[in-house]
Formats: sequence, structure tokens, C-alpha cells
Amino acid sequence: MLLDHGYHPEHLTEELEKVYPQIMTKIRFELSAKPSKQENKAQGKSGFIPVAARWVIERSNSWMERCKILVKNFERTLTNATAKVNLCFIRLMIKRLAAPS
Repeated sequence: MLLDHGYHPEHLTEELEKVYPQIMTKIRFELSAKPSKQENKAQGKSGFIPVAARWVIERSNSWMERCKILVKNFERTLTNATAKVNLCFIRLMIKRLAAPS
């Protein structure tokens, strides 16, 4: 899992191991590359500069928020809630496939 610098892998690891002790044999955390202020200044950049890998996740989350069915979770089971998320992404894929090129 690629993490933003706002997350703390040590804390996540500790909490995940409480829930599922074997989890760390299946996943590994890595912090995304973040250029220093000096590197940004050398490239002539200033202000907010997005990290490329971070935007993939945030973009996916914003696409999901467009599905009105996901605005509030009324589902009683995780299976039903997961099905709604999957339907939302299927809808997005169909829209992309149907879009004129």
C-alpha cells in the first residue's frame, strides 16, 4: 500500500494486527515520494504541489461520492454495502465505455 505522508505506517500496522494478526504477511506499507522544498524551488514550483500517486486514490473516492446511493449508509450488512460500492464502480466503467471517443 502506498501511503501519503499524512498517514503513520507504525500506527496502521499496530491497529491492523489487533484485528487480523496475519495481515502483515499479505501487505506492506510504503510512503510515497515527496520532493523537498529545495527540489521544488529548483524546478521553479511553489505552493501546493500534488503527489501523483495520492491523486489516484482521491480521484477514485470523489468518483464514488457522485453516486447518490452512497451518500448515507443505510445498509445493515457489509455485503450489501460492498455491493453498492461495486455497482457504483460498474456504473462508472459503463459510462466510460459508452462515451464517444
